[in-house]
Amino acid sequence: MLMPVDQPHDKEMRLQQFAMRLSLGVGFVMFGGKFLAYWITGSAAILSDAAESVVHVVAVSFATYSLWLSQQPPDPTHHYGHEKISFFSAGFEGAMIVIAALYIIYVSIQKWIAGLVLEHLGTGTLLVAGAAVINGGLGTYLVWVGKKQHSLILEANGRHVLTDCYTSAGVIVGLLLTLRTGWLHFDPILAILVALNILWSGAKLMRQSIGGLMDEVDPEIQSRVRRILDEKTTTLGIQYHGLRHRNAGNTIWIEFHLLFHEGISLQAAHRTATEIEETIRSNLPFKAEVLSHLETIEDHQRVHTRQHFEDFSD
Repeated sequence: MLMPVDQPHDKEMRLQQFAMRLSLGVGFVMFGGKFLAYWITGSAAILSDAAESVVHVVAVSFATYSLWLSQQPPDPTHHYGHEKISFFSAGFEGAMIVIAALYIIYVSIQKWIAGLVLEHLGTGTLLVAGAAVINGGLGTYLVWVGKKQHSLILEANGRHVLTDCYTSAGVIVGLLLTLRTGWLHFDPILAILVALNILWSGAKLMRQSIGGLMDEVDPEIQSRVRRILDEKTTTLGIQYHGLRHRNAGNTIWIEFHLLFHEGISLQAAHRTATEIEETIRSNLPFKAEVLSHLETIEDHQRVHTRQHFEDFSD
């Protein structure tokens, strides 16, 4: 009996789902370990790291749902699928990071004013160091899978995990300086510096989310598709205009108009257009939906009595 062969898209989906479940599971472990470290030390810097882990668990939970939803097929109410949830997920994760950073700054200043009492810093440092190593490996893996699969959800989550790793590294520096010098103020100072770094990372994720939701142009994609079209249309003796693209999350939608000379049959024009669409799809390292509109060169201006859109391909 022949076993069914997995389609490439199914394998990609399973890899993404595994990566997200791994991130969620590790997030819960890190959450417990860091709060244990804070409980035994009372360190503001460790609290800042632990608070970031709380945010991470919440954000990954939403990202896990978003990844599942983004992979659902189009339906009668969502003709283009559900991939746009990727940008909502990235924006939500960025907002959670910003909230965590502001909370860390508040608690650090509050502890600084109230008076600093730190205990068992050596044990706490070891716990945070172990978390940093694990998060560094996990974050690198998630970013790699996200870029390979062109999944904004996974890439954003991976960058969040790496931010958690950098946070832990900053905390470790602060704890070591405190242990070395005995000056307790290193602890809140490093916590605030770490929070500022987290704030910057969260703002970048939110900016990326807004760009995706607003269909911001990716100059590299536009240039790559334009080069392919220039080469193919020159070879075939036809023209094109109206090149546009938008990022749906995991898929890039590309559209343009092809201009043929009068007298060509619809069958031949359609065959040529299909060839160009397939060439673009096969030369892009990500999933793409390519749509073309056929026109004639000779009466193009007469038929289009008004300009429907601007050509931004230059």
